[in-house]
Amino acid sequence: MTEGTRAEGRVDWVDAAKGLCIILVVMVHATIGVEIAVGEEGFMHAVVAFARPFRMPDFFLISGLFLALTIDRPWRRYLDRKVMHFLYFYLLWLTIQFAFKAPEMAAEAGGWSAPLAGWLQALWQPFGTLWFIYVLPVFFLFTRLVRGLPVWFVLAWAAVLEALPVHTGWVVFDEFAQRYVFFFAGYAFAPQVFAFAAAVTRRPGAALAGLAAFGLVDGLLVFTPAPDALAFLIQGEIGDTGATGGLSELPGVSLALGLAGALGIVAVAALLARAPWASWLRWLGAHSIVVYLAFFLPMAATRIALVSTGLIPDVGLMALVTTTAGIAGPVVLYAIVQWSGRGRFLFERPAWASIDRGSAPRPARQPT
Repeated sequence: MTEGTRAEGRVDWVDAAKGLCIILVVMVHATIGVEIAVGEEGFMHAVVAFARPFRMPDFFLISGLFLALTIDRPWRRYLDRKVMHFLYFYLLWLTIQFAFKAPEMAAEAGGWSAPLAGWLQALWQPFGTLWFIYVLPVFFLFTRLVRGLPVWFVLAWAAVLEALPVHTGWVVFDEFAQRYVFFFAGYAFAPQVFAFAAAVTRRPGAALAGLAAFGLVDGLLVFTPAPDALAFLIQGEIGDTGATGGLSELPGVSLALGLAGALGIVAVAALLARAPWASWLRWLGAHSIVVYLAFFLPMAATRIALVSTGLIPDVGLMALVTTTAGIAGPVVLYAIVQWSGRGRFLFERPAWASIDRGSAPRPARQPT
């Protein structure tokens, strides 16, 4: 058993990194949702903007780290683990989300055809917060198909695609263009990423100095507006998930910050991995899909309650409380499911949803 690896085969710093990633994901949705509801920004907006360059790159880079271990499996097993697994959860939680949203959608449209049409549209246009688990299988499939090509060629092609201002309106294509380079980097350079994490634990002082330097550079580039002449190259609209129209969103800069920030998350996770008090963060990372699937409901409920009651007047604090509820809610639900034994299908794929019946689905050593 290697250092930093638990007996069941999980890697402590990877779980810690995934825990950090899921916190950042919930934070952006909670913060932007609160700010839209009240019509003003709070201190959390700056935190969301600061994390934007690396929030999703780190999640995708980490998602690709263990692909080399499974990419050569027989096609049926590969499709079962890398496609059917996510397809099951996408369709299930898409239906659950629509069950909550359908009455309001039907009332606004004057009939139930609107929510039905919306559900059907979500089969090719990923819905809301679920886009990540829709796009991830696409990355797995594409990487399997191009694994015979030179790494440098695929990486260069993906880097060029990331630099292009792609805005087709189709979430799958747009997110593929912006994110695939980070996923492929995680897959192609997994040994180097693990070596980097090991080096961080050997030289924590140097790692902290590097993190401080990155924080300064990231903040400067995020909050320094890009020249008007280059505005057409900006990848996101201002205000969209924390976009500021800063230098950080220019081609080349966004790629560099994304990769550097992803390694920064790896460094922070490696430093935190052994701390006994950080066991909750490792647990959260090991169960990140639980939070990702279910955070929308407690997050929305908390936002509505806080906005309607005015219990917390400060917008930033309101966003922080909403973020906390979005993380804690799924954990409580998961605990209830585990305790009662009912509702396990919410977070565990049942055998009937497998196309590889000869090898029943079982927990992966390091699941995505």
